[in-house]
Amino acid sequence: MNKKIYIIGSGFSALSASCYLAKAGYEVIVLEKNDSLGGRARQYKKDGFTFDIGPSWYWMPDVFERFFADFGKKPSDYYTLDKLNPGYEVYFGENSSLKIASDLKEIYQLFEEEETGSAKHLKTFLDSAKSNYDTAIKDLVYQPGVSPLELVNTTTVARVSQFFSTIRKQVRKNIKSEKLIKILEFPVLFLGAKPNNTPAFYNFMNYADFGLGTWHPRGGMYTVIEGMVSLAKSLGVTFKTNCNVEKIITDTSKNVTGLLVNGKEIKTNLVLSGADYHHTETLLDKSARQYSETYWDKKTFAPSSLLFYVGFDKKIENVSHHTLFFDTDFDAHAKEIYDEPQWPTDPLFYANFTSITDKTSAPAGKEAGFFLVPLAPGIEDTEALREAYFHKIMDRFEALTNQKVKKHVLFKKSFCVNDFKSEYNSYKGNAYGMANTLLQTAFLRPKIKSSKIKNLYFTGQLTVPGPGVPPALISGKIASELIFKNQL
Repeated sequence: MNKKIYIIGSGFSALSASCYLAKAGYEVIVLEKNDSLGGRARQYKKDGFTFDIGPSWYWMPDVFERFFADFGKKPSDYYTLDKLNPGYEVYFGENSSLKIASDLKEIYQLFEEEETGSAKHLKTFLDSAKSNYDTAIKDLVYQPGVSPLELVNTTTVARVSQFFSTIRKQVRKNIKSEKLIKILEFPVLFLGAKPNNTPAFYNFMNYADFGLGTWHPRGGMYTVIEGMVSLAKSLGVTFKTNCNVEKIITDTSKNVTGLLVNGKEIKTNLVLSGADYHHTETLLDKSARQYSETYWDKKTFAPSSLLFYVGFDKKIENVSHHTLFFDTDFDAHAKEIYDEPQWPTDPLFYANFTSITDKTSAPAGKEAGFFLVPLAPGIEDTEALREAYFHKIMDRFEALTNQKVKKHVLFKKSFCVNDFKSEYNSYKGNAYGMANTLLQTAFLRPKIKSSKIKNLYFTGQLTVPGPGVPPALISGKIASELIFKNQL
């Protein structure tokens, strides 16, 4: 049995897989093209400010606990979590916002104050969401996506209708307040699809939101990466940065025989790629690729993003750690992402200010601001467009939160479509992977095990179970277990 494996990339899924493989006795070497580990979850530091470049939400803490427990550890062995209260705040107009508390009773009260009778409907909705969450976590998301039969058991059969209804239909059946509807439809943004295209079963994300809460790792999301790297190293994993994999070498029998890294050939016959799936296949000869360019072009991808990391010379007022700005038309913005790709006319946007909770992320009396505008992947990206949209969202931010902030900007750094392509080889510069629509769920996603090349495997957000940090941890475990099975 081959017990040496090279892993391409060092994001959450790759790190997860590296730990499971090393625990099983494999010699694991992780190759990262950039100069720091973490994939999309890297850090940016400047003048005493610290920003998470990528993921900024810590949801589904039970998945992290399960990951570390598999190695006899706990998250608290590596980082400290604080539960946010409020979990987040949503602006709907000038001086009009709702704060989502960490306590479910307070959330019911908030709903009832906004719309009489809605608390009762919310409870019924969340009961369904919790049941779906338990089913998803126990029965579905840890499946390898090999067969449709993975979805068939007594629990899922009873829920089959939820795969043919949508989040939008389910939410709007009883709730009429547009504000409450937006709050309930918002979590599917993490799945990278429109509410009217996302199966109702995925309401389990609402339980992840209201039931499990929103957390913050002190020091930022990168401390989770550091914890996973520490665990991996303790298990014997070797990490090599600045190692760009340029080709996956195969023989005439379609076996992996090596990797071309920085112009030099490394011999290996077992490879797991945590890099972008489409990009990884471009490292193969065309005859060895499973999926054509037409296949990828027809898939529904989650959005890309325009990101700004901003240092302010003062504390920002009237915002929470996570603050969402839903004062414009969600459907119009979604149309400009999915249906008619273009720069959005009036974009929704998101901001987070970790320094409200975590004093280590900005100097005293100053604020670290992270701003995100969802965009269609593959659209034109220029400095002029980035600058125009910075002023567009900052003008709205000032009006909505009733304060002047642009004159207090010490510096800003942007990250957009072109950067997702150059930094992560991301297909069309997408930020979150492939959307979890009905026809892109479970066994209908790109496969973990290559059907054309022996001993080539994939992990990450383009394969099962899908986009997001917790699914990435799960994807790493699934991939490693498939490798164990096929290497016996």
